[in-house]
Amino acid sequence: MRCHPLMLSAFLFLACLPASAQQKNLRDHGVSIGVMHPGAMNAITDVAGVLVGHKTLVVGEDVRTGVTAVLPYRGNIFQGKVPAAVYVGNGFGKLAGITQVDELGNLETPIILTNTLGVPTAADALIDHTFSFEANKDVGSVNAVVGETNDGYLNDIRGRHVTKADVLQAISSATGGPVEQGNVGAGTGTMVFGFKGGIGTSSRKLPTNLGGYTVGVLVQTNFGGVLRVDGVPIGKAMHKYYLSDELNDTPDGSCMIVVATDAPLDARNLKRLAKRAMLGLAQTGGIASNGSGDYVIAFSTNEALREPHDSDRTTQQVTILRNDAMSPLFMATIEATEEAILNSMFRARSMTGRDGHEVDALPVEQVLRIMEEHGRKISR
Repeated sequence: MRCHPLMLSAFLFLACLPASAQQKNLRDHGVSIGVMHPGAMNAITDVAGVLVGHKTLVVGEDVRTGVTAVLPYRGNIFQGKVPAAVYVGNGFGKLAGITQVDELGNLETPIILTNTLGVPTAADALIDHTFSFEANKDVGSVNAVVGETNDGYLNDIRGRHVTKADVLQAISSATGGPVEQGNVGAGTGTMVFGFKGGIGTSSRKLPTNLGGYTVGVLVQTNFGGVLRVDGVPIGKAMHKYYLSDELNDTPDGSCMIVVATDAPLDARNLKRLAKRAMLGLAQTGGIASNGSGDYVIAFSTNEALREPHDSDRTTQQVTILRNDAMSPLFMATIEATEEAILNSMFRARSMTGRDGHEVDALPVEQVLRIMEEHGRKISR
């Protein structure tokens, strides 16, 4: 009997998952990163209006890739651009649309994350998405923002399997609420600290007396260094880290970090916010290696700051947060980024991909035992 291709793909996908698939965030084990409180879902979607969608591609033995879409809000973003900024931690990457965001200080499309060679296709799909709105019928220029990491160890990246339809499906399926993490979307074939990486997310909510603003972070992890979890030197304790005998592979790869907030921030302070996300990456032991493309895209969903594409007015009056009020948001970004990166590992599962390459999931039970040995209280 011949096996239907869809049945075969489903079987192979399930074969990539160990029996003890990891379903818990770090916080579910009783480990609270930092001192600030997360939002209700501990996700970037805690920022009101933000939507996330995934398209996961696991086909046959060699295709392990996908697309993740982050939308500041549902609708025609081109006609109501949001304040945004990009910070380059290390520029070995192919982030599309960076110069216009830097120049004009706004975002006019959803943010798409995918693999390195999928960037042109994703940008083309974003143009189609923008053209799909009747109000954009005369638009002749679109600044598509697409980030990437290289999943070529597990994925047949040269096959360029991501299609425009995949990108458009990730956008159309984007929702609020809980965000799927680990081996999904753009994180399907990624690696971090020598283990399986993926998509991770976290958030922080400021107290009312500090504005009550929310900061949410979503990451696509694919980099190396010496893993730390809540300050505990896990990589060192496990003898698995860059330049060790047990894990002497490259720390290159990349990390895409998306930071969303409802705080009324202009592009200048959004760039300052984005810089702090790199401190969160460093907290996990990432080293922003020579071959790593580490980028942060930050945006504000504050509706009063949206910039109309066309207006009869030559000026715009807005209320923005003062510099002196930024420090709590800085700390929120650092904490949420650190936790999002760790969640991407705690939620990832072992995977076999291209040419039989295998990448193990983080051994969560071993990690938790090491943390207990370092005085951390763990919930089983």
